[in-house]
Amino acid sequence: MSIHTPTAPAEDSPRRILAIDIMRGVALVAMASYHFTWDLEFFGYVDPGLTAFGWWKIYARCIASTFLFLVGVSLYLAHGRQIRWNGFWKRFAMVAGAAVAISVVTRIATPDSFIFFGILHEIALASLLGLAFLRLPALLTLTVAALVVAAPLYLRSEAFDHPWLWWVGLSTINPRSNDFVPLFPWFGAVLVGIGFTKLASASGLRARLAALVPGRWANPLLFIGRHSLAFYLIHQPLLIGCVWLFSQVMPANIETPQVNFLKTCQRSCEQSRDTEFCSSYCVCMLDTLESEASLDRLYNNDQTAEWKSHVSDLAGICTAKTEDKLMEQGVR
Repeated sequence: MSIHTPTAPAEDSPRRILAIDIMRGVALVAMASYHFTWDLEFFGYVDPGLTAFGWWKIYARCIASTFLFLVGVSLYLAHGRQIRWNGFWKRFAMVAGAAVAISVVTRIATPDSFIFFGILHEIALASLLGLAFLRLPALLTLTVAALVVAAPLYLRSEAFDHPWLWWVGLSTINPRSNDFVPLFPWFGAVLVGIGFTKLASASGLRARLAALVPGRWANPLLFIGRHSLAFYLIHQPLLIGCVWLFSQVMPANIETPQVNFLKTCQRSCEQSRDTEFCSSYCVCMLDTLESEASLDRLYNNDQTAEWKSHVSDLAGICTAKTEDKLMEQGVR
């Protein structure tokens, strides 16, 4: 998310590239639509886990990738020739300050899933680290970007499992947070933006984009794109406030923890298995957890190695039981 990152071009191209503002505006509208759906889920109007799996998960990652890509684009446009330190530190302070404020507010409002390293934290750190790549060759920058994106697939280690190192993105733990955008792999999107803009400048694409003048239809998107930090900070409190007010008039049906578990488990399981298998498997998991009186422990996001190993063992047992059950039914 290019939150108040500079979009002023370098000295050899004084014209503002309106296409970037439009792209940022579209991404912000998309983000608002995702957050609104998340708010409906939070208040119980849609099934739990809806925004965490399937197309909604892909949608969220595309939005975050777009914002971070634009951070790289804007960083190079503003400082590619020469780093303008006064402007850079002013914008860095604004983004970093907003990130800290969000951490404080969410720590109070949702202490079990507060935002300790979200999109704004990533933008602040990535903007700082990105300065080191402004003068490097585009292909080298893109190569490093690929390595950064791939790092979590190969470099995860228990050495990063301490909470103070979760922001790196290489721990074996999946922290519980309402917005978690760690350094790896997301810094890769910023580097792609830097590398792409270098190539665009060399090929003449940057000049052609700067020459584009959109019609009036783009004015709302241009306005949002130019005031992205304000939009980001305001839109979610406004949306969640509206949903809360609606819930006071027409509250959602309250589901039991057992029903919520089955719905979330089913949605997660169906990402890799068929519906019949998942229905039986999730019932097995629920029955086992309830017999152990450990369902609350699961909901509390216990991250101890002992508990994670135990849940993995339960999943293996229920998988085997379900497969045996379905095989017997097939024989019959």
